[in-house]
Amino acid sequence: MAKIAVKFAPQAAPVPSRQSSLPSVRLLARGKGWSVSDVICTAGPGDHSFEERHSRASIGMVLEGTFQYRSAAGRELMTPGSLLLGNPGQCYECGHEHARGDHCIAFDFDPEYFETLAEESGVHLGRKHFSALRVPPVKELSPLVARAAASLAGSADIRNWEEISLELALRALESGNGRDSKRGNSLAAEARVTRIVRLMETSPGLDHELGALAREARLSRYHFLRVFQQLTGLTPHRYLRRLRLRRAATRLAVEPAQVLEIALDSGFGDISNFNHAFQAEFGLNPRTFRRNAMHQPSPFGGSELAYR
Repeated sequence: MAKIAVKFAPQAAPVPSRQSSLPSVRLLARGKGWSVSDVICTAGPGDHSFEERHSRASIGMVLEGTFQYRSAAGRELMTPGSLLLGNPGQCYECGHEHARGDHCIAFDFDPEYFETLAEESGVHLGRKHFSALRVPPVKELSPLVARAAASLAGSADIRNWEEISLELALRALESGNGRDSKRGNSLAAEARVTRIVRLMETSPGLDHELGALAREARLSRYHFLRVFQQLTGLTPHRYLRRLRLRRAATRLAVEPAQVLEIALDSGFGDISNFNHAFQAEFGLNPRTFRRNAMHQPSPFGGSELAYR
């Protein structure tokens, strides 16, 4: 999706221009059949909009700013927290008649990939991937939007973006086609997720790619991600990350190994990513955590290690 926004300073006052302001696009992650980009648009009331065309199934997550999204199907006002929906081959325009600039994260999917997701989730697409142009900023989307924004500000890896992309696509399929999917979990699904949890516990340092875990569980990616999250409260990526951090914290408290060695052993590719993740999880950097552990039974002042 070409024209969906990147960092800007929203302004209500028009700034006339005879030329259209093209958005700045930065690729964040790419996998087989999907990609994620950070898009910033600085166009305003004085800039002319122009017709564009979605080449793939597109979902734009609006983080900041507002703009008008128009196509033959109608017109929608895009606001923070809402999702822009685009079908492959659909022509559209984005305008900023009322204020300048917007910032979005653009998620694009190959048609075949998206159709597979729809089939896995039980959504019948018909001629179009989406029957609506927009999903409003509903409460159910808030955690996912917040997670994507935090990932953009931090150092999210490709696995994290893959999970966000997959979950967002499924939410958009449900909301953009009038479907509500709430299902109970069977004992068989519970057993499969348990097997994956045990696998992660046994080998937390391995990559554990989402598709491989789903195949191991003998579930589609859609059902595996949903069931895993329902049963554990976390996505597979976040569960594995938290597992690695807990074990790293224990090693820091009881072993003399260097922080870099522990970070690499725990499955983190570099010390900067490890330090950022550790600080976010425990509120302390690894060295401070270790130093506190040397002077009291718990780095947090209690009788045992306390993890959130």
